[in-house]
Amino acid sequence: MDARRRDGIGMTSQRTRERLARRLGDAGIRNVHVLNVIRQVPRHLFVDEALASRAYEDSSLPIGHGQTISQPFVVARMTEILIREGIPERILEIGTGSGYQAAVLAALVGQVHTIERIRALHERSRALFRQLGLSNIRQRLGDGHAGWASAGPFNAIILTAAPTVIPEPLLEQLAEGGELLAPVGDSQAQELRIYRRSGDTVVEEGVEAVSFVPMIAGTE
Repeated sequence: MDARRRDGIGMTSQRTRERLARRLGDAGIRNVHVLNVIRQVPRHLFVDEALASRAYEDSSLPIGHGQTISQPFVVARMTEILIREGIPERILEIGTGSGYQAAVLAALVGQVHTIERIRALHERSRALFRQLGLSNIRQRLGDGHAGWASAGPFNAIILTAAPTVIPEPLLEQLAEGGELLAPVGDSQAQELRIYRRSGDTVVEEGVEAVSFVPMIAGTE
């Protein structure tokens, strides 16, 4: 990839990423490692070129196929929660989407496994990961409800779309002491929740209100 395009200019420059990181810090993101990654990952590459000038606004943006790239605060907040008690070695992400959340995680953890149900998004993110040299991301095209049993168990699982109920296979793929972080609910109300595995028990904790696209079964 051309270094000028990767590094950005003007509204996609490093200086713009620095301003975004400062805004996220002012908004409540405290983990310095997460803020440093936000400064490094070129979000403008994960959106359509026509929207690149808006890439470092703290807002979600359309990526086609009825999907969005989450606002940077949400990405940073979910990442901060996942690593608050230590860096997970293996993470499963349900809903690759643009690939931005996976790229942020890949800068912090050992291995990211990510599943996407929409082929066009899967292929686009795969090409971008290769261009950026993100060799610790493994991808699969498939229905996220089933998870990725052959690659588990996982120290952490993150959902970037909202189910009304957490699919049981995902809870089964949590390692001992592992956590699943997900928005849960319908179009009227959603809550970000943490599910922690301790032996055969899974303990649930609500975090805060959120708004995500719904989690849909099947592939397309």
